[in-house]
Amino acid sequence: MDRPTFPPKRRTGTVAVHSLHRFCFSVPDLRPAVEFYAAFGLDVRESDGHLDLHTYGHPHRWGSIYRGSGPKRFEYVSFAADEGDHAALVQRLDKLGIARTRAHPLADGPGVWIRDADGNAVQLVVAAKTSPAAKSRGAIAAQPPGKGAAPSRSAAGTVHPRRLSHVLLFTPDVPRQIRFYTDVLGLRLSDQSGPVIAFLHGAHGSDHHMVAFAKSDGPGLHHSSWDVACIDDVGLGMQHMIDRGHTRGWGVGRHVLGSNYFYYVRDPWGSFCEYSYDIDFIGADVDWHAADHPPEDSFYVWGPAVPDDFIVNHESASHQAAA
Repeated sequence: MDRPTFPPKRRTGTVAVHSLHRFCFSVPDLRPAVEFYAAFGLDVRESDGHLDLHTYGHPHRWGSIYRGSGPKRFEYVSFAADEGDHAALVQRLDKLGIARTRAHPLADGPGVWIRDADGNAVQLVVAAKTSPAAKSRGAIAAQPPGKGAAPSRSAAGTVHPRRLSHVLLFTPDVPRQIRFYTDVLGLRLSDQSGPVIAFLHGAHGSDHHMVAFAKSDGPGLHHSSWDVACIDDVGLGMQHMIDRGHTRGWGVGRHVLGSNYFYYVRDPWGSFCEYSYDIDFIGADVDWHAADHPPEDSFYVWGPAVPDDFIVNHESASHQAAA
């Protein structure tokens, strides 16, 4: 009997980070953050005056939120590599003349720190791979004859995402960030739409994107995206958040680039959290053709009209000056 074959765990001869390890931002008050992220379905843990974001049933810490002295602020992003790639990446920094910086004041672990092309703090750590090794599968069980397939509204509880999929960051220069993250960290361009938006995946196998960049007048965090088990979880998550008073969002819809079904819910600080289901997977043995898509094919296949505030960067200096 033929044995099943699996894609390689890493791309041979390629030095690159393998996972989006963690993201961190600060907000003026942690109390709304506890309520929002718990309602969203994450395992929110309070520790030493800050919040850590986990998913239920998974040991990894995907994000951290600290109390800041001003408006919401994206603080840093952390990427993980295996030990050999990490050492080679550090050597690459020296060859490219990229200076190492002091650890971010909110960091709580070892790592190498640099600044990306926008000045965002970036941490490189040695850690196990948390990006998926294969396409995430749905969790819908087949129904026996004579029984309806829809879940019960009365029995529906909080949706619990399975893992962090990606983050999308604002940038004043999308092509410049593409060059930095591909040349320095070894990420690969999946798709883009001119200088407006770009999606990057991991060379050693990941979702269609583990980080993305959207054009703005300054850096900032647009959204974090969280993988759920089925399309019903996208809709149930939307309904639950609306019932909890978080009525501003976008979806349900389906993206073109990445192919995932989505619902975005607006957080108390103007950024978004995304319930995401069935995103494309790019294996380590796949040579994905990175295309430049027209604007009408870069956003969504179907869904409701995009809210006016969906692409507002609440962290930009111009927005804060106008607020």
